[in-house]
Amino acid sequence: MKPVFLINAASYAGTANGSAMRGEREKMMAANAILPQMIARVCSMTKTPWGHVSSGEIYSGAKVLEDGTLRTETDLSRPDLLQLYESEPASFLGYTELDEPNFSFRTSPSNFYSGTKALAEEAIREIGQSYIWRPRLPFNERDEPCNWLCRLQGQAVIYDHINSISHLEDFVKAALDLWEIRAPFGIYNVTNPGAVTTRELVEGLQRVLKLPFQFNFGQPEEDPAGAASATPQSHCILDVAKLLKTGVKIRPVSEAVKDSLDRMRLASRSSKGVAALAFAGLAGCFLPRLWAS
Repeated sequence: MKPVFLINAASYAGTANGSAMRGEREKMMAANAILPQMIARVCSMTKTPWGHVSSGEIYSGAKVLEDGTLRTETDLSRPDLLQLYESEPASFLGYTELDEPNFSFRTSPSNFYSGTKALAEEAIREIGQSYIWRPRLPFNERDEPCNWLCRLQGQAVIYDHINSISHLEDFVKAALDLWEIRAPFGIYNVTNPGAVTTRELVEGLQRVLKLPFQFNFGQPEEDPAGAASATPQSHCILDVAKLLKTGVKIRPVSEAVKDSLDRMRLASRSSKGVAALAFAGLAGCFLPRLWAS
């Protein structure tokens, strides 16, 4: 085929408790770590530039600037940090592409999925001409299992955290824009600038969608079954300055979230609206640009 550019978006996240199951771990390792290495070597041999969809889940926490001192905090669910973020969000700085992952096999705690994604980055970042794109908690207006806004509505208990998140279509556009403007190859955090708390998203869902139920908030340490900590989860803020310096445009997270909530409200009025939005989103964002590539 002799492609001009190749995209690897293959990934396997497993089931909810997949990190503890051997079969799930083997699938994650094959899809998330071994496959990217194979693609990297083939693309290097054929001199084919390519892009790899990685994940921001290889980090935990953020850098916090307080009283002139910069420190790294890995637990963004702490009440004192949530209170500080509410009053001084500018004090929270994200991890850059130069920061080594701190939620991986080389660090502890971690989960198997994040470990395999970090392992792939480590293996391929020096091979050939490639982009490594890092999304984080993808969301949009569509009713899909991987949509962070939909996942929140299905959780029995909500634990408040601070996170960077990626509007799916914004992520795709920004990733392809890097290639189309021939930005330097390398690693790029691709999230909507800024961060949000889980509580902010939940309050937005409740306010805009008029949901007929209340969300149940809890604290991880209050979970008697230990479900909140059974499998370590990543919650982090990523810095997108490198992406923005290339000239690639991407909306602030507040604008992207508001747009998605408004579209979800309109779509919820009829099943026809949901189908129309889903088709329009896919056709408008993915198909013309991928065909052109």
